[in-house]
Amino acid sequence: MSYMGLDIGQTGCKAVVFDENGHEIGSSYREYKTLVPNEGWAELDSKEVRDSCFTVMKEAISQCEGDPVQGLGISSQGEAFTPVDVDGNYLANAMITFDTRATKTAERWSEQFGRRRLYDITGHTPHPMFSLFKLLWLKENQKEVFDKTWKFLCFEDLLQYELGIEPVISWTLAGRTMMFNVFEHRWEDEILREAGLTEKNLARPVPSGTSCGFVNDEIAKELGFQKGVKIASAGHDQPVGALGAGVITPGTAMYAIGTSECISPSFADPVTGDELFSNNLCTYDHAMQGQYTTTAFSLTGGNLLRWFRDVWGALEKERAAREGKDPYEMLLEQMGRKPSGLLCLPYFTPTGTPYYDADVSGALLGLRLTTERGEVLKALLEGVSFEMRLNLSILETSGIEIEELRAIGGGAKSPVWLQLKADVMGKPVTTVEVTEAACLGCAMLACSAVTGEPVESLVSRWVKKGATVVPDPGNAEYYRERFEVYKSLYPALKVLKV
Repeated sequence: MSYMGLDIGQTGCKAVVFDENGHEIGSSYREYKTLVPNEGWAELDSKEVRDSCFTVMKEAISQCEGDPVQGLGISSQGEAFTPVDVDGNYLANAMITFDTRATKTAERWSEQFGRRRLYDITGHTPHPMFSLFKLLWLKENQKEVFDKTWKFLCFEDLLQYELGIEPVISWTLAGRTMMFNVFEHRWEDEILREAGLTEKNLARPVPSGTSCGFVNDEIAKELGFQKGVKIASAGHDQPVGALGAGVITPGTAMYAIGTSECISPSFADPVTGDELFSNNLCTYDHAMQGQYTTTAFSLTGGNLLRWFRDVWGALEKERAAREGKDPYEMLLEQMGRKPSGLLCLPYFTPTGTPYYDADVSGALLGLRLTTERGEVLKALLEGVSFEMRLNLSILETSGIEIEELRAIGGGAKSPVWLQLKADVMGKPVTTVEVTEAACLGCAMLACSAVTGEPVESLVSRWVKKGATVVPDPGNAEYYRERFEVYKSLYPALKVLKV
């Protein structure tokens, strides 16, 4: 028997099939376009996302002859939703995380409702990325769409609906809507009422790993599934990725190094307080039932490496295409082993935690005529790492101790990038055999739903640690001192309003 994990990200979707021992036996990936129809808007065509998901599932299944898929779990980006009418028609594109059109709506509504009240219910501080404020913007600006909508579905529940079952949403993904009571595990009536919604407008919330139904027979045939494939709830990609990295006990944290960067630890009880509230660090359900997590993140993240490649790396792109190599690795090899000597404020997009600042820009300090291209690239990646270290220090001050970072995502495949991470963070970074950890987490949840084997047992069997990268003592000490300077950059440069 085999199990599929489908991860629906902001830039693409991936389906991976694992056998009953957690070995990958099939995979497929598709990218889709981010639409920017107006300044501050960022959307996905939900039809294109759905079609891409169907394509990668079909392609991954085709690689698994003789080992039929028995279960499917779906993880997805948070916040984004699609308005769907009673006939299943999509009424608008999905507004994704860094769509900031709801900024004024979020400010006004959260002040009226009470910022701290929202935090005490949802475990999150207000920000225009959350579904609640995007829904309110839709109600105010496209009321005909809002009024015609039968259900507002996030991508996990939307794909379930397209596979022929009543859509349900995992607790962990529901938490990212800012309409969910993360302490009582239910939609919060007071918030829904104020927003003009009812529970009927949303999918039914369930814990991760819940059996939700079976893929419709006709759709199963179209995709290459056998009959009777069970769908299990999975959830928000970051906690599901943490599960796939084996982060299910206190003291460990997933470090996702990709388009965005994210640190997600595991802890047994909800952690709230003034320190986390003032720094916009949330508390919500882990994909490991009975555990909680938070999401410390940089929206800029690895987008900086892609930007550098596209703007400054034309030669590497051409050479990589000729030689069948990875242009990113070619660029990373030019950075050198020593720190750059520069300082970067890595806000090329709206910030993530701790500042939640949508009106901000990046900066690069210390440039000289002797500065080389590799130093600039290293400074960019150092800046993102400093930002994640800042988040880590806030978590530890709040009592969430993290001793080991488990690296996943595209960046986890680069020894050069991992060494930089270990040096700047001042902590060992451990790799895992399967870097597509969200897909692995989904597949484990599906396997547990089908076989009844506890998720903890599957983690012990399926998650295999790789090498551990330790900080270089000299570099780590240099970065420790520079981090103190880095912490002063945002307050100092924000007042300039560049």
